[in-house]
Amino acid sequence: MIHQLSLTLAPEDAYDEASFRRQALRSLRLPADSAAVVRKRRQSVDARGRQIRVHVDADVFIGEAPSPLIQYQKPQVDVSRAPQAIIVGAGPAGMFAALRLIELGIKPIVLERGSDVRARRRDLAAINKDHIVNPESNYCFGEGGAGTYSDGKLYTRSTKRGDVRRILEIFVAHGATEQILVDAHPHIGTNKLPNVVADLRESILNAGGEVRFDTKVTDLILANGELKGVVTASGEELTGIGVILATGHSARDIFYLLHNRNVRIEAKPFAMGVRIEHQQSLIDQFQYHQPNRGDYLPAASYSLVTQTRFNGVERGVFSFCMCPGGFIVPAATAPGELVVNGMSPSRRDSRYANSGLVVAITDTDLKPYADEGSLAGLALQQDLERWACQMGGGSQTAPAQRVADFVDGRVSNELLPTSYQPGLASVDMADVLPDHIAQPLRQGLRDFGRKMRGYLSNDGQVIGVESRTSSPVRIPRDRDTCEHVEVRRLFPCGEGAGYAGGIVSAAMDGERCAEQLVKLYK
Repeated sequence: MIHQLSLTLAPEDAYDEASFRRQALRSLRLPADSAAVVRKRRQSVDARGRQIRVHVDADVFIGEAPSPLIQYQKPQVDVSRAPQAIIVGAGPAGMFAALRLIELGIKPIVLERGSDVRARRRDLAAINKDHIVNPESNYCFGEGGAGTYSDGKLYTRSTKRGDVRRILEIFVAHGATEQILVDAHPHIGTNKLPNVVADLRESILNAGGEVRFDTKVTDLILANGELKGVVTASGEELTGIGVILATGHSARDIFYLLHNRNVRIEAKPFAMGVRIEHQQSLIDQFQYHQPNRGDYLPAASYSLVTQTRFNGVERGVFSFCMCPGGFIVPAATAPGELVVNGMSPSRRDSRYANSGLVVAITDTDLKPYADEGSLAGLALQQDLERWACQMGGGSQTAPAQRVADFVDGRVSNELLPTSYQPGLASVDMADVLPDHIAQPLRQGLRDFGRKMRGYLSNDGQVIGVESRTSSPVRIPRDRDTCEHVEVRRLFPCGEGAGYAGGIVSAAMDGERCAEQLVKLYK
Protein backbone atom coordinates (compact mmCIF):
# COMPACT_ATOMS: atom_id res chain seq x y z
CA MET A 1 0.00 0.00 0.00
CA ILE A 2 1.16 3.52 -0.82
CA HIS A 3 0.02 6.51 1.22
CA GLN A 4 0.53 9.99 -0.18
CA LEU A 5 1.12 12.69 2.42
CA SER A 6 1.15 16.47 2.34
CA LEU A 7 2.72 17.89 5.50
CA THR A 8 3.49 21.41 6.66
CA LEU A 9 6.37 21.34 9.11
CA ALA A 10 8.91 23.46 10.94
CA PRO A 11 12.28 23.54 9.13
CA GLU A 12 13.96 21.34 11.74
CA ASP A 13 11.32 18.65 11.18
CA ALA A 14 11.37 18.91 7.39
CA TYR A 15 15.12 18.97 6.79
CA ASP A 16 16.25 16.52 9.47
CA GLU A 17 15.57 13.15 7.87
CA ALA A 18 15.08 11.24 11.12
CA SER A 19 12.66 13.85 12.43
CA PHE A 20 10.80 13.95 9.12
CA ARG A 21 10.39 10.20 9.14
CA ARG A 22 8.92 10.37 12.66
CA GLN A 23 6.49 13.09 11.59
CA ALA A 24 5.39 11.13 8.51
CA LEU A 25 4.83 7.90 10.46
CA ARG A 26 3.01 9.74 13.22
CA SER A 27 0.64 11.32 10.71
CA LEU A 28 -0.38 7.79 9.65
CA ARG A 29 -0.48 6.55 13.26
CA LEU A 30 2.31 4.12 12.55
CA PRO A 31 4.87 3.16 15.22
CA ALA A 32 8.31 4.75 15.10
CA ASP A 33 9.89 1.34 14.43
CA SER A 34 7.64 0.65 11.42
CA ALA A 35 9.31 -0.95 8.40
CA ALA A 36 7.51 1.49 6.09
CA VAL A 37 9.67 3.37 3.60
CA VAL A 38 9.18 7.15 3.55
CA ARG A 39 10.21 9.02 0.42
CA LYS A 40 9.88 12.75 -0.20
CA ARG A 41 8.30 13.75 -3.48
CA ARG A 42 8.27 17.56 -3.29
CA GLN A 43 9.61 20.12 -0.84
CA SER A 44 9.33 23.92 -0.70
CA VAL A 45 9.90 26.67 1.87
CA ASP A 46 7.06 29.04 2.72
CA ALA A 47 8.55 32.19 4.28
CA ARG A 48 5.56 34.46 3.75
CA GLY A 49 4.51 34.47 7.40
CA ARG A 50 6.40 35.14 10.59
CA GLN A 51 6.57 31.42 11.26
CA ILE A 52 8.53 29.75 8.47
CA ARG A 53 7.11 26.47 7.30
CA VAL A 54 8.19 23.82 4.83
CA HIS A 55 5.60 22.08 2.66
CA VAL A 56 6.50 18.47 1.95
CA ASP A 57 4.72 15.92 -0.21
CA ALA A 58 5.79 12.36 0.41
CA ASP A 59 4.99 8.73 -0.36
CA VAL A 60 4.92 6.10 2.38
CA PHE A 61 5.30 2.50 1.19
CA ILE A 62 3.73 0.00 3.59
CA GLY A 63 4.17 -3.70 2.99
CA GLU A 64 5.63 -3.26 -0.47
CA ALA A 65 8.93 -2.28 -2.02
CA PRO A 66 9.27 1.30 -3.24
CA SER A 67 9.12 1.86 -6.97
CA PRO A 68 12.44 2.81 -8.62
CA LEU A 69 13.35 6.41 -7.87
CA ILE A 70 14.22 7.09 -11.51
CA GLN A 71 13.00 5.44 -14.70
CA TYR A 72 15.80 6.69 -16.94
CA GLN A 73 18.57 4.30 -17.91
CA LYS A 74 21.83 5.23 -19.62
CA PRO A 75 21.99 4.24 -23.31
CA GLN A 76 22.96 0.60 -23.85
CA VAL A 77 23.31 0.73 -27.63
CA ASP A 78 26.09 1.15 -30.18
CA VAL A 79 25.54 3.84 -32.80
CA SER A 80 29.13 4.00 -33.99
CA ARG A 81 28.10 2.78 -37.47
CA ALA A 82 24.74 4.54 -37.61
CA PRO A 83 23.96 7.63 -39.74
CA GLN A 84 25.49 10.67 -38.10
CA ALA A 85 24.31 14.14 -37.17
CA ILE A 86 26.45 17.12 -36.23
CA ILE A 87 25.93 19.03 -32.98
CA VAL A 88 27.75 22.34 -32.58
CA GLY A 89 28.21 23.10 -28.90
CA ALA A 90 28.59 20.91 -25.80
CA GLY A 91 26.34 22.85 -23.44
CA PRO A 92 23.17 21.32 -22.00
CA ALA A 93 21.28 21.72 -25.30
CA GLY A 94 24.03 19.96 -27.24
CA MET A 95 24.71 17.19 -24.73
CA PHE A 96 21.05 16.30 -24.24
CA ALA A 97 20.48 16.44 -28.00
CA ALA A 98 23.33 13.94 -28.38
CA LEU A 99 21.86 11.55 -25.81
CA ARG A 100 18.46 11.72 -27.47
CA LEU A 101 19.94 11.09 -30.93
CA ILE A 102 21.61 7.98 -29.55
CA GLU A 103 18.29 6.72 -28.21
CA LEU A 104 16.81 7.28 -31.67
CA GLY A 105 19.56 5.37 -33.46
CA ILE A 106 21.71 8.26 -34.74
CA LYS A 107 25.41 8.80 -34.09
CA PRO A 108 26.06 12.29 -32.70
CA ILE A 109 29.27 14.13 -33.43
CA VAL A 110 29.54 16.93 -30.86
CA LEU A 111 31.91 19.75 -31.73
CA GLU A 112 33.03 22.03 -28.88
CA ARG A 113 35.35 24.99 -29.42
CA GLY A 114 36.51 24.93 -25.78
CA SER A 115 38.29 22.41 -23.60
CA ASP A 116 37.00 19.53 -21.51
CA VAL A 117 36.01 20.34 -17.93
CA ARG A 118 39.37 19.38 -16.43
CA ALA A 119 41.51 21.40 -18.85
CA ARG A 120 39.01 24.23 -18.66
CA ARG A 121 39.87 24.83 -15.00
CA ARG A 122 43.29 26.11 -16.02
CA ASP A 123 41.69 28.67 -18.31
CA LEU A 124 39.41 29.84 -15.50
CA ALA A 125 42.36 30.16 -13.13
CA ALA A 126 44.14 32.29 -15.73
CA ILE A 127 41.18 34.68 -15.89
CA ASN A 128 40.81 34.96 -12.13
CA LYS A 129 44.47 35.20 -11.16
CA ASP A 130 46.26 36.62 -14.19
CA HIS A 131 43.40 38.41 -15.99
CA ILE A 132 44.14 36.40 -19.16
CA VAL A 133 41.08 35.58 -21.27
CA ASN A 134 41.31 32.59 -23.59
CA PRO A 135 38.74 33.37 -26.31
CA GLU A 136 38.09 29.68 -26.95
CA SER A 137 37.91 28.30 -23.41
CA ASN A 138 36.51 30.30 -20.50
CA TYR A 139 33.44 30.56 -18.26
CA CYS A 140 31.19 30.53 -21.35
CA PHE A 141 33.01 28.19 -23.75
CA GLY A 142 34.02 24.63 -23.00
CA GLU A 143 32.48 21.32 -21.99
CA GLY A 144 29.06 21.86 -20.44
CA GLY A 145 28.85 25.44 -21.70
CA ALA A 146 28.23 28.41 -19.42
CA GLY A 147 26.11 26.22 -17.13
CA THR A 148 29.03 24.05 -15.97
CA TYR A 149 30.57 26.78 -13.84
CA SER A 150 27.34 28.29 -12.58
CA ASP A 151 24.86 27.74 -9.81
CA GLY A 152 23.42 24.86 -11.77
CA LYS A 153 19.85 26.09 -11.31
CA LEU A 154 17.38 23.54 -12.61
CA TYR A 155 14.15 25.43 -12.03
CA THR A 156 12.18 26.26 -15.14
CA ARG A 157 8.74 27.54 -16.03
CA SER A 158 9.01 25.94 -19.48
CA THR A 159 7.08 22.85 -18.49
CA LYS A 160 5.21 22.70 -21.81
CA ARG A 161 8.44 22.31 -23.80
CA GLY A 162 9.26 18.83 -22.62
CA ASP A 163 9.52 16.38 -19.74
CA VAL A 164 11.22 18.22 -16.85
CA ARG A 165 11.27 15.09 -14.69
CA ARG A 166 13.11 13.18 -17.41
CA ILE A 167 15.81 15.87 -17.60
CA LEU A 168 16.30 15.78 -13.83
CA GLU A 169 16.45 11.98 -13.85
CA ILE A 170 19.16 12.07 -16.52
CA PHE A 171 21.18 14.39 -14.30
CA VAL A 172 20.72 12.04 -11.34
CA ALA A 173 21.77 9.05 -13.45
CA HIS A 174 24.96 10.92 -14.22
CA GLY A 175 25.89 11.83 -10.68
CA ALA A 176 23.65 14.67 -9.51
CA THR A 177 22.10 14.36 -6.07
CA GLU A 178 18.64 12.81 -5.84
CA GLN A 179 17.59 15.93 -3.93
CA ILE A 180 17.04 17.73 -7.25
CA LEU A 181 14.00 15.49 -7.78
CA VAL A 182 12.46 16.85 -4.57
CA ASP A 183 13.34 20.52 -4.20
CA ALA A 184 10.91 23.04 -5.66
CA HIS A 185 13.91 25.09 -6.87
CA PRO A 186 16.59 22.46 -7.48
CA HIS A 187 20.24 23.18 -8.19
CA ILE A 188 23.38 21.07 -8.54
CA GLY A 189 26.19 23.50 -7.69
CA THR A 190 29.29 24.61 -9.53
CA ASN A 191 31.50 22.25 -7.52
CA LYS A 192 29.52 19.18 -8.64
CA LEU A 193 28.49 20.09 -12.17
CA PRO A 194 31.87 19.33 -13.81
CA ASN A 195 31.73 15.68 -12.76
CA VAL A 196 28.12 15.39 -13.93
CA VAL A 197 29.02 16.91 -17.29
CA ALA A 198 32.00 14.59 -17.70
CA ASP A 199 29.75 11.59 -17.02
CA LEU A 200 27.27 12.80 -19.64
CA ARG A 201 30.14 12.85 -22.11
CA GLU A 202 31.11 9.30 -21.17
CA SER A 203 27.58 8.11 -21.91
CA ILE A 204 27.83 9.61 -25.37
CA LEU A 205 31.23 8.04 -26.02
CA ASN A 206 30.26 4.64 -24.60
CA ALA A 207 27.32 4.49 -27.00
CA GLY A 208 29.54 5.17 -30.02
CA GLY A 209 29.08 8.91 -30.32
CA GLU A 210 31.90 11.42 -30.65
CA VAL A 211 32.76 14.51 -28.61
CA ARG A 212 35.56 16.65 -30.00
CA PHE A 213 37.04 19.45 -27.93
CA ASP A 214 39.10 22.42 -29.14
CA THR A 215 37.17 22.12 -32.41
CA LYS A 216 35.80 25.43 -33.61
CA VAL A 217 33.28 25.65 -36.43
CA THR A 218 34.28 28.38 -38.87
CA ASP A 219 32.06 27.79 -41.90
CA LEU A 220 28.94 26.07 -43.16
CA ILE A 221 28.56 23.69 -46.11
CA LEU A 222 25.48 25.09 -47.85
CA ALA A 223 23.99 23.99 -51.16
CA ASN A 224 20.56 24.63 -52.68
CA GLY A 225 19.03 25.89 -49.45
CA GLU A 226 20.26 22.91 -47.46
CA LEU A 227 22.95 22.60 -44.78
CA LYS A 228 25.16 19.65 -45.65
CA GLY A 229 27.59 20.07 -42.79
CA VAL A 230 30.22 22.31 -41.22
CA VAL A 231 33.88 23.22 -41.61
CA THR A 232 36.21 23.43 -38.61
CA ALA A 233 39.16 25.73 -38.01
CA SER A 234 41.52 22.94 -39.13
CA GLY A 235 39.77 22.81 -42.51
CA GLU A 236 38.03 19.49 -41.83
CA GLU A 237 34.59 19.08 -43.40
CA LEU A 238 32.01 17.15 -41.42
CA THR A 239 28.67 16.16 -42.91
CA GLY A 240 25.57 14.42 -41.58
CA ILE A 241 21.83 14.07 -41.91
CA GLY A 242 21.41 17.37 -40.09
CA VAL A 243 23.11 19.99 -37.92
CA ILE A 244 21.90 21.02 -34.46
CA LEU A 245 23.31 24.46 -33.72
CA ALA A 246 23.58 24.69 -29.92
CA THR A 247 26.34 27.24 -29.47
CA GLY A 248 25.00 29.39 -26.61
CA HIS A 249 24.39 33.11 -26.69
CA SER A 250 28.04 34.18 -26.26
CA ALA A 251 29.22 32.64 -29.54
CA ARG A 252 29.09 35.91 -31.44
CA ASP A 253 31.25 34.62 -34.27
CA ILE A 254 28.50 32.11 -35.12
CA PHE A 255 25.94 34.89 -35.43
CA TYR A 256 28.29 36.79 -37.72
CA LEU A 257 28.96 33.62 -39.72
CA LEU A 258 25.24 33.08 -40.24
CA HIS A 259 24.79 36.72 -41.22
CA ASN A 260 27.67 36.59 -43.71
CA ARG A 261 26.37 33.35 -45.23
CA ASN A 262 22.90 34.89 -45.67
CA VAL A 263 21.27 32.56 -43.17
CA ARG A 264 18.37 34.47 -41.74
CA ILE A 265 18.67 35.69 -38.15
CA GLU A 266 16.57 38.21 -36.20
CA ALA A 267 17.01 40.67 -33.35
CA LYS A 268 15.22 39.76 -30.12
CA PRO A 269 14.61 41.46 -26.76
CA PHE A 270 17.29 41.21 -24.09
CA ALA A 271 18.49 43.03 -20.98
CA MET A 272 21.75 44.38 -19.52
CA GLY A 273 22.92 45.89 -16.25
CA VAL A 274 25.09 44.93 -13.29
CA ARG A 275 25.60 42.32 -10.61
CA ILE A 276 24.55 43.42 -7.13
CA GLU A 277 26.26 41.83 -4.13
CA HIS A 278 25.24 41.78 -0.45
CA GLN A 279 26.12 39.74 2.59
CA GLN A 280 24.02 36.57 2.49
CA SER A 281 23.07 37.19 6.10
CA LEU A 282 21.27 40.41 5.07
CA ILE A 283 19.16 38.54 2.51
CA ASP A 284 18.44 35.79 5.04
CA GLN A 285 17.27 38.31 7.63
CA PHE A 286 14.88 39.93 5.20
CA GLN A 287 13.43 36.78 3.70
CA TYR A 288 13.19 34.74 6.90
CA HIS A 289 12.21 37.58 9.30
CA GLN A 290 14.77 36.51 11.89
CA PRO A 291 18.39 37.39 12.85
CA ASN A 292 19.82 34.28 11.16
CA ARG A 293 18.48 31.31 9.27
CA GLY A 294 19.67 28.68 11.74
CA ASP A 295 20.95 25.22 10.95
CA TYR A 296 18.23 23.98 8.62
CA LEU A 297 17.01 26.66 6.27
CA PRO A 298 18.82 27.06 2.93
CA ALA A 299 20.49 30.33 1.94
CA ALA A 300 17.64 32.65 1.02
CA SER A 301 17.09 33.94 -2.49
CA TYR A 302 14.94 36.69 -3.92
CA SER A 303 13.23 37.78 -7.11
CA LEU A 304 12.52 41.45 -7.77
CA VAL A 305 10.84 43.23 -10.65
CA THR A 306 9.51 46.72 -11.25
CA GLN A 307 8.56 49.06 -14.07
CA THR A 308 10.37 52.38 -14.61
CA ARG A 309 10.09 55.24 -17.05
CA PHE A 310 13.03 57.07 -18.61
CA ASN A 311 12.78 59.62 -21.42
CA GLY A 312 9.16 58.66 -21.93
CA VAL A 313 9.95 54.96 -22.40
CA GLU A 314 8.78 52.29 -19.95
CA ARG A 315 11.41 49.74 -19.02
CA GLY A 316 11.36 46.67 -16.86
CA VAL A 317 14.07 46.39 -14.20
CA PHE A 318 14.48 42.97 -12.63
CA SER A 319 16.77 40.64 -10.75
CA PHE A 320 18.19 37.80 -12.81
CA CYS A 321 20.03 34.56 -12.00
CA MET A 322 20.14 35.17 -8.25
CA CYS A 323 22.98 33.21 -6.60
CA PRO A 324 22.51 32.74 -2.84
CA GLY A 325 25.71 31.86 -1.01
CA GLY A 326 27.62 32.35 -4.24
CA PHE A 327 30.37 34.14 -6.11
CA ILE A 328 30.72 36.67 -8.91
CA VAL A 329 32.99 35.51 -11.72
CA PRO A 330 34.59 37.04 -14.84
CA ALA A 331 32.69 35.81 -17.90
CA ALA A 332 34.37 37.66 -20.79
CA THR A 333 35.00 35.67 -23.96
CA ALA A 334 37.63 37.92 -25.55
CA PRO A 335 40.52 40.07 -24.36
CA GLY A 336 39.57 43.70 -23.87
CA GLU A 337 36.05 42.85 -22.66
CA LEU A 338 34.66 42.70 -19.15
CA VAL A 339 31.54 40.71 -18.23
CA VAL A 340 30.45 39.47 -14.81
CA ASN A 341 28.23 36.53 -13.96
CA GLY A 342 27.22 34.59 -10.84
CA MET A 343 27.60 31.03 -9.58
CA SER A 344 27.06 29.05 -6.37
CA PRO A 345 28.51 25.85 -4.92
CA SER A 346 26.10 23.06 -4.03
CA ARG A 347 25.97 24.01 -0.36
CA ARG A 348 25.55 27.71 -1.15
CA ASP A 349 27.77 28.46 1.81
CA SER A 350 29.60 31.58 0.66
CA ARG A 351 28.92 34.60 2.87
CA TYR A 352 27.91 36.57 -0.21
CA ALA A 353 24.68 36.75 -2.17
CA ASN A 354 24.64 38.16 -5.70
CA SER A 355 22.16 38.67 -8.47
CA GLY A 356 22.01 40.18 -11.89
CA LEU A 357 20.12 43.47 -11.78
CA VAL A 358 19.22 44.37 -15.33
CA VAL A 359 17.21 46.71 -17.53
CA ALA A 360 15.25 45.78 -20.63
CA ILE A 361 16.85 47.10 -23.83
CA THR A 362 14.45 48.80 -26.24
CA ASP A 363 14.49 49.56 -29.95
CA THR A 364 15.33 53.18 -29.08
CA ASP A 365 18.59 52.04 -27.48
CA LEU A 366 19.59 50.24 -30.68
CA LYS A 367 19.07 53.17 -33.05
CA PRO A 368 22.78 54.16 -32.99
CA TYR A 369 23.51 50.63 -34.27
CA ALA A 370 20.88 50.56 -37.01
CA ASP A 371 23.54 49.85 -39.66
CA GLU A 372 24.21 46.52 -37.92
CA GLY A 373 20.69 45.31 -38.67
CA SER A 374 19.80 42.18 -36.71
CA LEU A 375 23.24 42.29 -35.04
CA ALA A 376 22.59 45.66 -33.40
CA GLY A 377 22.20 44.11 -29.96
CA LEU A 378 25.55 42.34 -30.29
CA ALA A 379 27.24 45.63 -31.18
CA LEU A 380 25.70 47.34 -28.14
CA GLN A 381 26.85 44.49 -25.89
CA GLN A 382 30.39 44.62 -27.23
CA ASP A 383 30.67 48.38 -26.84
CA LEU A 384 29.50 48.24 -23.23
CA GLU A 385 31.82 45.35 -22.35
CA ARG A 386 34.84 47.05 -23.90
CA TRP A 387 34.06 50.32 -22.14
CA ALA A 388 33.64 48.51 -18.80
CA CYS A 389 37.05 46.92 -19.30
CA GLN A 390 38.63 50.31 -19.89
CA MET A 391 36.87 51.80 -16.88
CA GLY A 392 38.20 48.98 -14.71
CA GLY A 393 41.76 49.67 -15.82
CA GLY A 394 42.06 47.48 -18.90
CA SER A 395 42.12 44.12 -17.11
CA GLN A 396 39.48 41.91 -15.51
CA THR A 397 39.28 44.25 -12.51
CA ALA A 398 35.61 45.20 -12.48
CA PRO A 399 34.22 48.72 -12.02
CA ALA A 400 32.05 48.91 -8.90
CA GLN A 401 30.20 51.28 -6.59
CA ARG A 402 28.34 50.92 -3.32
CA VAL A 403 24.60 50.81 -3.87
CA ALA A 404 23.50 53.99 -2.07
CA ASP A 405 26.43 55.89 -3.57
CA PHE A 406 25.36 54.78 -7.05
CA VAL A 407 21.77 55.89 -6.50
CA ASP A 408 22.90 59.24 -5.03
CA GLY A 409 25.63 59.89 -7.61
CA ARG A 410 28.67 59.67 -5.28
CA VAL A 411 31.89 57.81 -6.06
CA SER A 412 32.52 55.33 -3.23
CA ASN A 413 35.55 56.21 -1.13
CA GLU A 414 35.95 52.56 -0.23
CA LEU A 415 34.47 49.38 -1.62
CA LEU A 416 33.30 46.38 0.37
CA PRO A 417 34.99 42.98 0.45
CA THR A 418 33.82 40.93 -2.54
CA SER A 419 33.59 37.41 -3.87
CA TYR A 420 34.88 38.64 -7.25
CA GLN A 421 38.42 37.29 -7.35
CA PRO A 422 40.04 39.58 -9.97
CA GLY A 423 39.20 42.59 -7.78
CA LEU A 424 37.20 45.80 -8.02
CA ALA A 425 37.90 49.42 -9.00
CA SER A 426 35.84 52.21 -7.46
CA VAL A 427 34.24 54.28 -10.21
CA ASP A 428 31.01 56.13 -10.84
CA MET A 429 28.94 53.42 -12.50
CA ALA A 430 26.94 56.14 -14.24
CA ASP A 431 30.12 56.71 -16.26
CA VAL A 432 30.21 53.02 -17.18
CA LEU A 433 26.56 52.49 -18.01
CA PRO A 434 24.63 54.44 -20.64
CA ASP A 435 21.84 56.60 -19.26
CA HIS A 436 19.15 54.25 -20.54
CA ILE A 437 20.54 51.60 -18.17
CA ALA A 438 21.89 53.69 -15.27
CA GLN A 439 18.80 55.82 -14.68
CA PRO A 440 16.24 52.97 -14.72
CA LEU A 441 18.57 51.01 -12.42
CA ARG A 442 18.53 53.88 -9.92
CA GLN A 443 14.75 54.03 -10.08
CA GLY A 444 14.52 50.28 -9.70
CA LEU A 445 16.85 50.25 -6.70
CA ARG A 446 14.73 52.85 -4.95
CA ASP A 447 11.69 50.65 -5.44
CA PHE A 448 13.51 47.51 -4.35
CA GLY A 449 14.81 49.33 -1.26
CA ARG A 450 11.20 49.89 -0.22
CA LYS A 451 10.44 46.19 -0.71
CA MET A 452 13.59 44.83 0.99
CA ARG A 453 14.93 46.77 3.95
CA GLY A 454 18.68 47.25 3.64
CA TYR A 455 18.80 46.37 -0.06
CA LEU A 456 19.31 50.02 -0.98
CA SER A 457 22.23 50.89 1.28
CA ASN A 458 25.98 51.02 1.24
CA ASP A 459 25.99 47.52 2.69
CA GLY A 460 25.78 46.32 -0.90
CA GLN A 461 27.61 47.17 -4.11
CA VAL A 462 26.93 47.06 -7.83
CA ILE A 463 29.56 45.48 -10.05
CA GLY A 464 29.63 45.77 -13.82
CA VAL A 465 28.74 44.72 -16.29
CA GLU A 466 26.11 41.96 -16.53
CA SER A 467 25.48 42.07 -20.26
CA ARG A 468 24.71 38.48 -21.29
CA THR A 469 21.42 37.65 -19.68
CA SER A 470 20.11 36.17 -22.92
CA SER A 471 20.81 36.20 -26.62
CA PRO A 472 20.13 39.49 -28.46
CA VAL A 473 19.63 37.37 -31.59
CA ARG A 474 17.10 34.71 -32.52
CA ILE A 475 17.70 32.16 -35.27
CA PRO A 476 14.16 31.65 -36.62
CA ARG A 477 12.82 28.13 -36.93
CA ASP A 478 9.54 26.43 -37.67
CA ARG A 479 7.41 26.11 -34.55
CA ASP A 480 6.62 22.44 -35.13
CA THR A 481 9.70 21.01 -36.82
CA CYS A 482 12.39 23.16 -35.14
CA GLU A 483 14.04 23.44 -38.57
CA HIS A 484 15.32 26.80 -39.75
CA VAL A 485 12.64 28.68 -41.67
CA GLU A 486 14.78 28.88 -44.84
CA VAL A 487 17.68 26.42 -44.54
CA ARG A 488 16.81 22.75 -44.48
CA ARG A 489 18.60 20.37 -42.10
CA LEU A 490 19.61 23.26 -39.82
CA PHE A 491 18.11 23.04 -36.33
CA PRO A 492 18.80 26.16 -34.22
CA CYS A 493 18.71 25.12 -30.58
CA GLY A 494 18.92 26.37 -27.02
CA GLU A 495 19.81 29.72 -25.53
CA GLY A 496 21.99 30.89 -28.40
CA ALA A 497 19.18 30.42 -30.88
CA GLY A 498 16.76 32.26 -28.60
CA TYR A 499 14.63 29.27 -27.54
CA ALA A 500 15.72 28.58 -23.95
CA GLY A 501 16.59 30.43 -20.79
CA GLY A 502 18.45 28.02 -18.52
CA ILE A 503 19.92 24.54 -18.15
CA VAL A 504 16.65 22.58 -18.07
CA SER A 505 14.90 24.51 -20.83
CA ALA A 506 18.02 24.22 -23.00
CA ALA A 507 18.24 20.48 -22.33
CA MET A 508 14.58 19.99 -23.24
CA ASP A 509 15.08 22.05 -26.39
CA GLY A 510 18.05 19.90 -27.33
CA GLU A 511 15.96 16.75 -27.01
CA ARG A 512 13.16 18.26 -29.06
CA CYS A 513 15.48 19.32 -31.86
CA ALA A 514 17.02 15.85 -31.94
CA GLU A 515 13.58 14.24 -32.21
CA GLN A 516 12.52 16.53 -35.05
CA LEU A 517 15.77 16.01 -36.95
CA VAL A 518 15.31 12.25 -36.80
CA LYS A 519 11.63 12.50 -37.70
CA LEU A 520 12.42 14.49 -40.85
CA TYR A 521 15.66 12.97 -42.10
CA LYS A 522 16.46 9.55 -40.67
